[in-house]
Amino acid sequence: MPYRSPSSPGHSLKKSLSGKPIANYRPTGRPEVRYLIDHGFQAFNAGRLSEACQIFSEKMLAPENDTTIGLTIAGAMTPAGLGGCVIEMMDRGLVDFIISTGANLYHDLHYALNFTLHRGSPFVNDVELFEDGVIRIYDVLFPATVLLETDAYIRDFIVRSGLNEAITTSEFHYRLGLDLLEKNPACVEYSVVARAAAAGVPLYTSSPGDSSIGMNIAYHELMNGGTLMIDPNKDVNEVCAIVMAGKQNGCVILGGGSPKNFYLQAQPTLWEVYGIPKGGNEYFIQITTDSVVWGGLSGATPAEAVSWGKVNPGVLPDTVVAYCDSTIAFPLFCEYAVGSPNGRRPRKELVHKRDELVASLTREAKAAHKKRQSEKS
Repeated sequence: MPYRSPSSPGHSLKKSLSGKPIANYRPTGRPEVRYLIDHGFQAFNAGRLSEACQIFSEKMLAPENDTTIGLTIAGAMTPAGLGGCVIEMMDRGLVDFIISTGANLYHDLHYALNFTLHRGSPFVNDVELFEDGVIRIYDVLFPATVLLETDAYIRDFIVRSGLNEAITTSEFHYRLGLDLLEKNPACVEYSVVARAAAAGVPLYTSSPGDSSIGMNIAYHELMNGGTLMIDPNKDVNEVCAIVMAGKQNGCVILGGGSPKNFYLQAQPTLWEVYGIPKGGNEYFIQITTDSVVWGGLSGATPAEAVSWGKVNPGVLPDTVVAYCDSTIAFPLFCEYAVGSPNGRRPRKELVHKRDELVASLTREAKAAHKKRQSEKS
C-alpha cells in the first residue's frame, strides 16, 4: 500500500494539514463587486472580464433571448472551493447543463462526504507528504485516506445502484447525486453533483475514463464482472439534442481542454454529420490562461470557431476571451451575474427532458439524411 501513517503518531500529518479548511464559496451578488467591474475594470483583461460579465448578464440571461447556457469546467476548480459558485449558478437557473473534467466531479464528492481539504503551500517537500500520506493539488492538501474512502463510496454506490447497462455520464452523475442526497441531504448546499441532481442540471464528462470516477467504474467491471458501461456516443447525442433545441445557445468556458471542445463540437456534429443547419452559438465567453499562438483548442478564439460553424459569424461582438486565472475571474463573474437584474431565471431542468430531446434530434437527423439521399438520386 503506497500510503502509510507517519512514524511519529499524527505529528507530521497534523503539521501538513494545519492550514484552514477550504470552504465552498457562494456568491451573493455584492454591489461593490459589480461597481468595481463596471467602473474599475476598463482595459486589457480587466476590460475583457467586464465585457464578459455584461454579455452574460444583459444578453445571455435576458428573458426574451431564452438562451440555453452550457458551462464547461477544466482545471482544479472544486478542490479550490469554487464548486460553491457553480452551485449558486445552478440554483438560480443561470446555467442549464455542465461539461466538466471527471476530476472536478470526483473531488466534489469529498465535500459531499464531509471530508476536509486544507489550504497549504505549493512550496513543500513532496517526499515528506508522500511519507505522511498527504495528497497535494498545488496548494490544496488533504489526507490520502480521503481518496481511498471516496473510492470506496463510488464502488459501493455502483453495486447498490444496480446499474448494468450502457448509460450516459449525465445519467450516472444524476443517479450518483440522488444517492448523495439520500445519504446526506445537507450536502445539497456544498456539493455540485448533489445540487445538479436536485436542480435537474445534466452533468457530462467528456473523458469519462480520465478520472478516479472512471477508474472505479473500471474496477467494477474487472472485479465484479459488472456490465455498467459509460457510452460516449449517448453523451454526444444528448449534448447535440440540447443545443439543437435551444432558441439561442451560449457557453461559459473555464480553462479549455476536452470540456471546451465537447461543448463546441455539438454545432459541427449537427451541420457536418447530421446535416442539420443550426447556425452556430450566439454567445461565447471563455476565461483562460491559454494562448492562441500554440495552436491548441484551449487557446482557440471565437473568431477561429466561426470557420468550424461553432460560432455564428454575425455575433462576434457577443464573444469574448478574458485571459485570466479562472480561480480569480470566475468568483467575480458569478458575483456580477448573481447581483444583476437577471440574476435568477426559471430552471430548464434538462436532465428530465433528455429522452424527449434525443427523440427530436433523431427525427431531424433522419429527415435530413432522407433529404440528402433524395438530392443525390
